[in-house]
Amino acid sequence: MTKAAKRSVIVAGGGIGGMAAAIGLSRAGCKVTVLERAAEFGEIGAGIQLGPNVFHALKTLGVAEKTLENAVYIDKLVMMDGMTGEKVAEIPVDAPFREHFRNPYAVIHRADLHAPLHAVNAADPNVTLLPSHEVTGFVKRSDRVEVHTANGATFSGDALVGCDGVRSRVREAIVGDGEPKVSGHVAYRAVLPIEEMPEDLRWNAACLWAGPKCHMVHYPLRGWKLFNIVATFHHPTRTTEGHNEPGDRDELLSYFVHLPAKPRSVLEKSRNWRRWVLVDREPVGNWSDGPVTLLGDAAHPTLQYFAQGACMAIEDAVVLMREVEAGPADLPAAFRRYQDRRITRTARIVLSSRELGRLYHAAGVERLVRNDMLGSKTPADFYRGLDWIYGYGRDAA
Repeated sequence: MTKAAKRSVIVAGGGIGGMAAAIGLSRAGCKVTVLERAAEFGEIGAGIQLGPNVFHALKTLGVAEKTLENAVYIDKLVMMDGMTGEKVAEIPVDAPFREHFRNPYAVIHRADLHAPLHAVNAADPNVTLLPSHEVTGFVKRSDRVEVHTANGATFSGDALVGCDGVRSRVREAIVGDGEPKVSGHVAYRAVLPIEEMPEDLRWNAACLWAGPKCHMVHYPLRGWKLFNIVATFHHPTRTTEGHNEPGDRDELLSYFVHLPAKPRSVLEKSRNWRRWVLVDREPVGNWSDGPVTLLGDAAHPTLQYFAQGACMAIEDAVVLMREVEAGPADLPAAFRRYQDRRITRTARIVLSSRELGRLYHAAGVERLVRNDMLGSKTPADFYRGLDWIYGYGRDAA
């Protein structure tokens, strides 16, 4: 195929997954149009964790150096018992970890990952970025896909990639599985200025305080100017979805009465809480329909417990790029190969994240078993157990 015959691909959604998809598709020789519903491209939320597998993926996309300038490279992952304040387990992510997985572990503000991905696309003449264009549906023609947006615009391309999140309109047309699955877990998120974080909790670590039916996570962000705080608990009556709502501090604190005074003070000091009702979907065996496919949360939304949502989306973008490079003349076939390579891995993340949430929130005797089981593991044991996640793409890095 000559350069004059570039295939045109429309990407629905301009979040981290959509930005990564656009970079990969452009590198695969496509002309890309990204349609984003928000008035400006950006990310909501705060911190996310970056395992070695996403470093592999970002390097393959050619954007690792640009995107990771603002990451904080932590020393360890720590689990504390939220009842006693004792350490349950620790995974060093130091030199042996980096040697094993060939990349580090880091944390970053979502906006600090999204912004450089957006900048790469904004500077690419093969990528067009259009905010205020919410995709509402599409029609497959004989050799084109016609995409419609809420503002009445219509776009035509050779293919469509739905990166439009957990409530994807593209998924609705392909899979048709209705509303997301409400987990019964609610997450509160906030950031705390470094000077307000208790000095003896200013660890260069991603620390998780595991309590019965709840947990809290904290880690540094933005050059140690902020700490990211996430507090999650079971909400027995919250059966409807809520997304980025104002949080109720009193509600939050009522679920963490058992927490030792020092970590509880972090929750008490934090302000401007935002609340999410956590959702996922049952894994499916198909998320493509000819020249239309899904990526990231639109394809396989997962709970937060393995900290792999953004990582899976960026991995998706790499595999999509590789398959389009291998057969740009037949995008439906490329999409089928991409899907076949991703379904099992992403489904394992979704299902394993549910089980990990149960482990974090263990109560009673189950909590004691968890502490004994994790506390007896060596760093090498943890590395072997995490190899299926963090080792992905290692040999190609």
